[in-house]
Order: sequence, then C-alpha cells, then structure tokens
Amino acid sequence: MGQVVTRSAAWLTLVIAILCGLKPDIIKTGAVAWLLLAALLLVLLQLVPLPPAVWTLLPGRGPFLESALGAPPWRPWAIVPWATMNAASSLIVPVVTLYLLSVLDDDERERLPGILLGMVFLSTLLGLWQFCGFSFNHPLVNDTDGSVSSIFANRNHFALFLAIGCLVAPVWAFSGLQGRHWRAPVAFALVTLFALTILATGSRSGILTGLLAIGMGLMFSWRDIRHAFRRAPRWAFPVLVAAIIGIIALLVLISIAADRAESINRAFELDPGEDMRRRGLPTVLAMIGAYFPAGTGFGSFDPMFRIYEPLGLLKRTYFNHAHNDFLEILLDGGLPALVLLLVALGWYIRASTRAWRADPAYYGLARLGSGILLLILVASVFDYPARTPIFMAIIVIAAIWLGQGASRIALRR
Repeated sequence: MGQVVTRSAAWLTLVIAILCGLKPDIIKTGAVAWLLLAALLLVLLQLVPLPPAVWTLLPGRGPFLESALGAPPWRPWAIVPWATMNAASSLIVPVVTLYLLSVLDDDERERLPGILLGMVFLSTLLGLWQFCGFSFNHPLVNDTDGSVSSIFANRNHFALFLAIGCLVAPVWAFSGLQGRHWRAPVAFALVTLFALTILATGSRSGILTGLLAIGMGLMFSWRDIRHAFRRAPRWAFPVLVAAIIGIIALLVLISIAADRAESINRAFELDPGEDMRRRGLPTVLAMIGAYFPAGTGFGSFDPMFRIYEPLGLLKRTYFNHAHNDFLEILLDGGLPALVLLLVALGWYIRASTRAWRADPAYYGLARLGSGILLLILVASVFDYPARTPIFMAIIVIAAIWLGQGASRIALRR
C-alpha cells in the first residue's frame, strides 16, 4: 500500500506543478535526465509485443512456448509483463524529483541538505522508539515486528539512511557563513546519534556504510575545522580530533557492554537471511546465464526465481530479490541494462574525479553528491536500496549535485 500512496502523491504533485506553470529546465539536470530517460525507455521497451518468430529467438523462452495452446501469440520481451509494468510505474518518483529540482533556484537548492538531514533525524527518532521496545507496525509497509527499521521495511535500508545522515551533517554544519558556531556541535551530536542508531539496527552492511560515511564526512569538514582553529594553539586541533574519536569509541563500547549494539552481535552470528543469500547465489548466477543477453524483464525476479528454486531452498518465506542489485539488474535487463549501468558508472567516476580535485569551498555539494552515490553503490552489493522510492529520490538529488558541480568545474577550465 505504501507504493500506491507514494506513486499517487508523485502523480498529483506532477499535475499540480504543470498546472501552476512550473517549467522544468532540463539543461540544469545535465546527464542525469538522459540517464533517467534511457532507464525508463529500456523498461518500456520490454513491454513492446514481439512476433513469435522474434520472441522464440530470445534465450530461455522455450518452456513458455511449449505451454502455449494453439498458434503462438505475440509476447513482450518481459516474461512477466505485469511486473515490468510495475517497475515502469515506480519510476514516476525519480521523474517527479528531477522535474522539481529543475525548477529550483540556487537558494532553494542550498536548503536541501538541511531538509534531508531533518528527514534522517525524524526517522532516527522513530527507530529509537522501536529500539526502546515500543511496537510500531507501519500501516503501509510490510516490516518485521521487533526490527529497528523506522519507516523502512528493511533494517539495511534504514542503516543506509542513517549513514547518509552522517555524511550530510558535516556539509550542513559548514555550509554558508552564518550559524557555524552552533551548527558544528549540533552536527557532531547528530553524527554520534546516527552512528549509535546504526549499531542498534542490527545491520552489518550498515556498519560498513556508516564507517565510510563518517570517514568521508571528516574529509569534507577537515579544512573548515582547521580554518576555525587557525587562531587557537597548535595543540588544540589534534586534541579536538582525538576527543571526538574517543567519545564516539567510548559510546560504542558502552553500547556493546550494555548489549545494545545489535549490529556488532550479528557480525559474529550466522544470520538466516545472509545464509539464504549465499545459498541462493548459484541459482541466481545460473538464471543470468540462462537468459543472457535478453534478460527476464525488470521486476520479474520473484516469479522467475520460483521456477528455478531448488527444493533445498524452500521455506515459509520467499526470496524477493537477489540482494545484490548489480546481479539482479543483469538478470532483469540483460546486456542492454549492463551497457546502461556501465555508462552511468563511467559518468559517475568522471564527474566524481572532477569534484574531488576541485576546491571544496565552492564544490561541497558536488562532493556530497558523489559520497551519497558511493554509499548507495556499496549498499547495493548486499541489498536493493535503490529500488525504494526514498532512495530513488535521493539518487536523483545526489546525481544532480554531482553533475552540476562537475559541469561548473569543466566550464571554469
């Protein structure tokens, strides 16, 4: 039901924006708009009916052809068309996000890090409510009772959201010339809160993304902190860094001692979900080989996996995704999806290289966008966060930050 509400709200927002006369400036979005358009066209292309002579040439279609009665009908590229239609429908969220971002002015775009940080903080409060033992069953999300997942159905997604908060906080603290004297301690408190909440989620991938986010956050704010201590004694800055690291380490140790660091505990235990991903990997790889280079169609993993699922993997719950989005994209979209993915990664690497070589005082948002996308890429090796609406929107925001910064750097050269 959450998908119905989210997509309906996205369509309603798009209609209102058009009626209000908000004209999108696609030039501002750069390559992001073209990549999103290519992704949408690829999904829609899988829904185009193909004649039987063409459809039978696609790999893995033999068993479905044999089950047909009478003359073979025209069929789409996607083996499970309704699932691919659902995948195409989900892209309304990033499309509307791109539309709205293209009509914002510079002052409005500079407020986005603070808004995103506020969203992470409110989500953290709900997660802490669950951690304290209070039951919260999301009416629109099929979450797991007793899991610290906040507004998400998956603890790994919540942990990634918290890691993004750890990355955004330092940039928000030192952006602009006003409010730095109070923003810096608030940002430090938020990073500490987010880090401890990641430990409470029980997400092992969250530990990796959280550490990566904190490390990148220190890189982002290192120059600003040094500048703030330019008139202080030389020993003040290293003492501050040591104190920050010591406080965070102490709080982590206290959480472990109080048996509140669920992520640390699960790191030394055999997790049934992780075991299922490991045992299901050979089947996923076999499916990729059977349907490559055409793929099975976006959104079709669940019904297609049931066809290949061995008896040894049968259980009361179902294996909804490959829990490795790179492999699932390859399975769903085949060679065309692989090419598009490589093009997108190539653009990301090129734009990130420009952003990280430039002056952080002017291109902080570009680096922030690069860092957020890196966190999502890392998390996608273990799960499927980019398939959720909120991360679809965040990916578009981060990509536009990165793309605009890289374009300005290229123009200045």
